[in-house]
Amino acid sequence: MSKYTGVIFDLDGVICSTDRFHYQAWKAVADKLGIPFDETVNSRLRGVSRMDSLEIILENGGRVLSEDEKLAVAEEKNEIYKGLLSSMTEADLSDEVKNTLLALRSAGLKLAIGSSSKNTKYILKQIGLGDFFDAISDGTNITRSKPDPEVFLKAAEFIGLSPAECLVVEDAQAGIEAAVAGGFDSAGIGDAAACGKATYAMNGFADLKAICGV
Repeated sequence: MSKYTGVIFDLDGVICSTDRFHYQAWKAVADKLGIPFDETVNSRLRGVSRMDSLEIILENGGRVLSEDEKLAVAEEKNEIYKGLLSSMTEADLSDEVKNTLLALRSAGLKLAIGSSSKNTKYILKQIGLGDFFDAISDGTNITRSKPDPEVFLKAAEFIGLSPAECLVVEDAQAGIEAAVAGGFDSAGIGDAAACGKATYAMNGFADLKAICGV
């Protein structure tokens, strides 16, 4: 029997990877603003909301913009990003992730998404998971981004469970910190596995089957 009743997944870097698209879109707007932007700066944006990401980029370039200018830049970035997302297909969902999700679902676990992305539903549709999850908490229904736990707390609420009944799966340290702040156990993959704050450090997505006892 599983230790958990529900599993809440971050999207980018966990279910699928859109990092390359985020990088290309932010690079395009940073170049236009004359701000240096590279992989080092980009790594600071993982798990961070669009507006907070823009603040990091502006700070790095020593630029100050009005609120209206910031909104315009953020919207331009998102339009570039959405254009790149249109190239995603079901081939962007790995067999490991797909088979693990099916195993968790077959075991009766409730599955939800907890992502700061406002494009979550579109991405899930592109990779063939549009109707798969029991609930989606994303950038369209939260006011505070990770490491605030709001997105995970709402996901748990949407599937009718307490934080103690849920496992959060994350690839970013900010996401693990959000899980801890919300009272959730967490499973980290990639950077999140190495940060030392996750309940479980995973080598691969399939490790979730053993963690959840399915």
